[in-house]
Amino acid sequence: MDDSNQAPVTDLLHAWRSGDRAALDRLLPLIHQDLRRLARQRLQSLAPGTSLQATALVNEAYIRLVNAVEVDFQDRAHFFALAATIMRQIVVEHARARSRDKRGGAWRRIDLPDAEIPGPVNDDSLLALDQAMDRLAAVDSRKARVVELRFFAGMTNGEIAEVAGVSIDTVKRDWAFAKLWLARELRSNLAT
Repeated sequence: MDDSNQAPVTDLLHAWRSGDRAALDRLLPLIHQDLRRLARQRLQSLAPGTSLQATALVNEAYIRLVNAVEVDFQDRAHFFALAATIMRQIVVEHARARSRDKRGGAWRRIDLPDAEIPGPVNDDSLLALDQAMDRLAAVDSRKARVVELRFFAGMTNGEIAEVAGVSIDTVKRDWAFAKLWLARELRSNLAT
C-alpha cells in the first residue's frame, strides 16, 4: 500500500468519523486504488470463473465500511486491515452462496502441500479454509489475524506488524506457526 498518503488518509478518516461528510468525499479517491488492489489480490486466489468481480467487491466493502458507524478508525493501516477483513467476509459469503445445494455445490476436500496456504482456491476450499481460520482464531486470535492480513489482504510483514502492534519477527513466527497449524487442520478434515 502506498504510504505517501498515510497522513492525509488518517486525517480524513478522523474528520469523517467526527461528522465531516465532505471528508468522506475527499477520502474515496485516496483509498480507491488500494481497495481495488486488495480486491484483485483476494480474487486472484480464487478459482478461475468466479462471478465476483473486483469492482463489486470494492463497492460492497466500501458500503460496509461507510456503514460501520461504531468503528473509530485509528489510522490508515487500521482502515485497510478492517477493509481486508470485510473483503474476506464478502468472499466467504459469496462462496457459501455458490456452494449451496440448490446451486450444485458439494464439499470437496483440499490439501495444503508442504504446509503452504494454496494460491488459487475454489469456493469449497475457501469455505474449508474459513472454518479452519475460525478454529485458529479460537486458539490464537493474533495468529489468525496475521493470516487474514497476509493471505486475504496481501499485506507485508511490516504492514501487519504496524496494524497488530507487534514486531516483524513476531509476525514471521505467527505466520510460520499458522501455516503449519492450518495445514494440519485441513489435512485432519480430509481424514474424517
